[in-house]
Amino acid sequence: MTNESRVPRPTIDQEAISTHFHAARHRATPTALWTALADIPVLLAEVDRLADLLSRTRWDFADLLAAAGATLAADRDGEPDPLAYLRDAVAEHRAWVPPDDSELR
Repeated sequence: MTNESRVPRPTIDQEAISTHFHAARHRATPTALWTALADIPVLLAEVDRLADLLSRTRWDFADLLAAAGATLAADRDGEPDPLAYLRDAVAEHRAWVPPDDSELR
């Protein structure tokens, strides 16, 4: 799996939402307004999804940083395999795969 395939992709059509918004601003017809309003739940779901991914990323970073600190301390203390902490954290990080877009629809 390449790094690019692990990058979260938007699950929304940003161009369509922008078009709906501009249509509602310039032609305040009931259809244009309702179409733009219908985008709000989709946008909120995307915000929630991205917040979840950000939270997971922050936890992963904190875990890796803690493992790096433990590795440095183990090396300083003369432990026989100080890299074990970092190896374990990296292995755990690689085990998680972000959900693909098809699981969110």
